[in-house]
Amino acid sequence: VQLQASGGGLVQAGESLNLSCVVSGGIFSIYPMYWYRQVPGKQRELVASITAGAWPYYIDSVKGRFTISRDNAKRTVYLQMNMLTPEDTGVYYCKMRRSTGDEDWGQGTQVTVSS
Repeated sequence: VQLQASGGGLVQAGESLNLSCVVSGGIFSIYPMYWYRQVPGKQRELVASITAGAWPYYIDSVKGRFTISRDNAKRTVYLQMNMLTPEDTGVYYCKMRRSTGDEDWGQGTQVTVSS
């Protein structure tokens, strides 16, 4: 299984980005998917997740601004990020967690929000 994240970039505060994570190999549709972010010196934190049935979860700081979604036909999970702030800066990683407990991570995509 391989996860390929993309869509990061440098934007100004208030702008938007849409991250994508394509999963190749294995089964995609039955597993929950996650987006994490990490800044230097801090632990990687969960930002959003989506169940196999497409139920989303968000941390408080991104509620109302970020939207996680999945397209099982395209084996892709998305993170639409609106009204970005400098505090959203970090490397964003996607993750798939299988029923065995095994986890697969993407390589990360850098998001930088300037004030």
